[in-house]
Amino acid sequence: MKTRLAAALFFAPGLASAAEIELASRIERVTVYPDGAVVTRLGKAELLQGVSQVVLRGLPASIDPASIRVEGKGNGAFSVGAVDVRLAPGEARPVLDTVIEGKLRTLREEKDALAGRIEATEAKRTTIERFAQTGPDKLGPDGKALPVSDWPAVFEAIGISLVKVHDELRGIRARAVEVDGEIAALERARPQAAKPGAPRRDIAIAVESPAPVAAEFAVSYRVGGAGWTPQYEARLTTGSGAAQPSLDLVRRAELRQRSGEDWTDVALTLSTTRSAGGTRAPELQPIQVMFFEPPVVYESRPRVGAAPAPMAAARARAEAEIQAEKSQRSTAAPVAADVQTAQVEAGAYQASFQVPGRSSVPQDGSSRTVVLSRGKVEPTLLARITPELEETAYLEAAFTHEEAVPLLPGTVALHRDGSYIGRGRVGLVAAGDKVELGFGADDKLKISRAPVRRRENEPTWLGQTRTDLREFRTVVKSLHAQPVKVTVSERIPFSESTAITIETIAAQTTPPTEKQVGDKRGVSAWTFDLAPGAEKEIKVAYRIKWPGDREVTYAQQPLPRSAN
Repeated sequence: MKTRLAAALFFAPGLASAAEIELASRIERVTVYPDGAVVTRLGKAELLQGVSQVVLRGLPASIDPASIRVEGKGNGAFSVGAVDVRLAPGEARPVLDTVIEGKLRTLREEKDALAGRIEATEAKRTTIERFAQTGPDKLGPDGKALPVSDWPAVFEAIGISLVKVHDELRGIRARAVEVDGEIAALERARPQAAKPGAPRRDIAIAVESPAPVAAEFAVSYRVGGAGWTPQYEARLTTGSGAAQPSLDLVRRAELRQRSGEDWTDVALTLSTTRSAGGTRAPELQPIQVMFFEPPVVYESRPRVGAAPAPMAAARARAEAEIQAEKSQRSTAAPVAADVQTAQVEAGAYQASFQVPGRSSVPQDGSSRTVVLSRGKVEPTLLARITPELEETAYLEAAFTHEEAVPLLPGTVALHRDGSYIGRGRVGLVAAGDKVELGFGADDKLKISRAPVRRRENEPTWLGQTRTDLREFRTVVKSLHAQPVKVTVSERIPFSESTAITIETIAAQTTPPTEKQVGDKRGVSAWTFDLAPGAEKEIKVAYRIKWPGDREVTYAQQPLPRSAN
């Protein structure tokens, strides 16, 4: 028989006297959301005849009681009743970091060795000092006086020996101080054990069976302190000659969790649904327009003896994360490894990724990365130039996202022809949307931009109109061996005041391909194909007019929200 209880839980006072049966369980699967996770535990219990309680102990205190679901089945009939969630004192469990403990052990061994070297060096110095206290009259053969001619050599040898032993002792002591400092820093970075009595959660499941039953239970619950963020890797091969450019796009997920329990050898699923966000659209409140009435201010006098409110002092604690990087290199013949990707299930409102195999994610907040998908597209290459801001061309690869699962916002590691060039960012991209990724500077395009002329008149009589004429010239020259597509962006100021007029001088302006780029007012673009060794000239000229008795300012406007 299989029964299911949703999370509409209630408390049954009569269960206090029922027999308790411990439910030994293990985490079987975890569904991770961007802002939480749902954990499913499996366990077995031998049910007694009559009413009893099956108790699942030691769960994290952060579980959401409303999210608990219980499923049961067995070799006989039984029923599941009330589910009671209660706080219980936890036990302190020491948390050990093997990397830190290994470094501490090595440093303490070095400290003991340094202490022995210091003791031996001090004994050497004492022996030299005792030798120096012996008079030259007893340093000769058979305890006789040493010839006077040999005294300088003896004094020199004693001095050199003392200087050498002092230098050696100073170096050993300096290293000992460094070791003490490193030990103290690692001890501060040690993970702190849970406080004694830290609360945990127990789940008590009321069951009733007409006869003893061997039952199996699946208990799921939502926990906080867990989540995943999307990451991407884009590898662009620009191609040469007849070879077409290609782009490998790898979708990854970075998982971290501090839920209070380790996820060891579990079936892992990643979901795009936000389990802790809002469930419906916000309500708009009515707005009333009225005349402003200044508030009435009453004089208040401080009470005698009143003390100012205390201010809490801010403390910044540095959190050291020590990670050991281990690399293994094989000397055998290189064979390209297959990349395991997740199985994608795309629904109408969400998508989930089933990670292949079993996974383990510790509760210490350390990062774990899994590959979700991998694909190859044929991008369109374009060199984008903004000469007013920078006389550099930047290579851009654009493609249409054709997968059913959207790309979530995240960072992307960019590689061009095998070289890592930096990080970019991907916004929310739905199926059919265009993706544009920048792949660094194109050094084979030479750009120069210079003002051709500027003429501004000063009014000589009242009411005269002031004018400001500006003209710029941009030249793009290709050093490529193949044709390239180029887009140059320029801007002309705009005004919303009827007293300020701005006109483009058509005779001195190259006609743009786009008079306005998207929602960016005053921004125009010129797109063209540039042959090998060819160059392209673009001219922009405009005139601004305004009343002579006024002054104008030039203020940059924020980019539209849709712009990256």
